[in-house]
Amino acid sequence: MTLHYHGTPITPRFELNKLAGKSFCVSFARPDDLNFCLKNGQSVMLDNGAFSFFTKKKKADWYKFYNYLEPILGHPHWAIIPDVIGGGEEENDQLLKEWFFPPELSANVWHLDEPIERLIRLSDMGMKVCFGSSGDYWQIGSEKWCRRVDLAFNALSKIGQLPWIHMLRGMAVSHLYPFASVDSTNVARNFKNNFTCPEYMARRIDAVQGGTKWQSRAIQGDLL
Repeated sequence: MTLHYHGTPITPRFELNKLAGKSFCVSFARPDDLNFCLKNGQSVMLDNGAFSFFTKKKKADWYKFYNYLEPILGHPHWAIIPDVIGGGEEENDQLLKEWFFPPELSANVWHLDEPIERLIRLSDMGMKVCFGSSGDYWQIGSEKWCRRVDLAFNALSKIGQLPWIHMLRGMAVSHLYPFASVDSTNVARNFKNNFTCPEYMARRIDAVQGGTKWQSRAIQGDLL
């Protein structure tokens, strides 16, 4: 089963009220709906905002993020460890070392343009693992992206039970892989344009499920 975390903010508030009981993704870059989601959501994924900081070319203050999490992080909610898109292994490993919250409440990020060896290392830390699209694999669902994710799942399946894999911005591909969870701002961005009730739209998305197992796929050697 794949859990769907619906991105916020969602306005106006009476429309957000219709989604009470859903799981939410709240970004540190846009915490507008945080209190509502903590009070009314089934589970809240506390995103570190790295995608927003990257696209807006802003520098994150991670100590503010840690202070923001301190009073709210606990089961069934979880948080994404700070990461820098395009920052490289060394910078992201350093951020990982600075993290002090319990592993069961935490998710590290493997960027698709990083070595598979780092993915294996991260998957052995007792945390959730997020796949972050980056570099040559920025476009989710592209042929190159799919080959890279195939390779990642092939590698993970060789070491035993798949860890909890979360696909960042991944609802559109949630049915293609055994992701434990995915998130997207699809409802927040599109329900008004589609003249659709957000709860109805979220319900249709939640009904699309991926598998729980992985069958190794052949990868063309010249494309690795």
